[in-house]
Amino acid sequence: MKRLIVAAGGGGDAVAAAMLHGALYAADDEPALILTYSWDRLIVDPVPGPRAPADFTGLRRLTPHVWAVPGTATPKPPHAASLPRLAAELPHAFALIDPYAGAAGITRQLDELAAHFTPDTIDLLDVGGDILAHGDEPTLRSPLADALTLAACARAEAAAGIRLLVAGPGLDGELPADTLRPRLGPVIATFTPDDVRTIAPVLDWHPSEATALLAATALGARGLCEVRDAGLPVPLTDEGPTVHHVDLQAAYAANCLARAVADTTTLDEAEERCRAICGTSEIDYERVKAQRLSGRQQANPVVPHDLPDQIRDFERAALTRGATHTTVRRLAEALNLPGEALIHLARLNTTHARRLPASVWELRAGKTVRRPDR
Repeated sequence: MKRLIVAAGGGGDAVAAAMLHGALYAADDEPALILTYSWDRLIVDPVPGPRAPADFTGLRRLTPHVWAVPGTATPKPPHAASLPRLAAELPHAFALIDPYAGAAGITRQLDELAAHFTPDTIDLLDVGGDILAHGDEPTLRSPLADALTLAACARAEAAAGIRLLVAGPGLDGELPADTLRPRLGPVIATFTPDDVRTIAPVLDWHPSEATALLAATALGARGLCEVRDAGLPVPLTDEGPTVHHVDLQAAYAANCLARAVADTTTLDEAEERCRAICGTSEIDYERVKAQRLSGRQQANPVVPHDLPDQIRDFERAALTRGATHTTVRRLAEALNLPGEALIHLARLNTTHARRLPASVWELRAGKTVRRPDR
């Protein structure tokens, strides 16, 4: 394969990798290989942390330590994963990052893929820019996944040829664009509506927020979007659809967490170092939240009949906070809805917001929302 794209944080970064391939390598006559975590939000996968190869059936071995995830792969209960469906709907090949052998194990995976496929280019892609964190920023919420991939790429045998790309500065709701701007390199691409069309069907169901906002800004959305369960405000600006090239080794040198986990050989060890530097890890956060969500979803097992009224109340409150958009994930969590509500909300959203991804909800006072089907 000509192109190997490493999705730094998994999830939506893998979707963005497909969009990146269309924008930068449209002339290629073959798909990319996208190396990514299978690490979904708890509203999709109730089990905290990333999925390992042993959590699936139907994977296909590419190298001794790398497994491809075909569209026919299936997560073993109680796990759930969006990656097999992504593989089924996009033309690219997907391989699984396995962080359970630490950063050293991911480096080994990269070395095997580079030796096996000898790709013309290797890109490490992060949507939002938290991969450029130093480790002490108070707004940093999910540093571990990016730190592991950054360390692995910086120490890989092919490191000199790996290009670090940051798309949509600030769109993940972690490091503000003002903080990121001095750390970014030159703009090498700006996504357009044509680029979004390559992944548009996926965004109708995929739960990613940052990549959905990346696509939304490429389609012209501007304003302020509330994301995540905390309702973090994310500005939608002209910077949203840009892709920046950043020096890989400089980013690694500045990221104290990436340096700390570089020689780890287990995920537990990486988590320990993350706690020492950042105070916690995103998996700790997921463990606590999973317990809370378990009780909540038992109490709210179905989409409520008064959902339209709840949505209108949420919209009125969000508009008073200055928001112009939200995401269906934010809406579902704010209204204490079960995971199944994501698809339901996306379908409701298609009646009035088809110019944007279905997972991005444009706030408008007095909008009519259909009652849920019973």
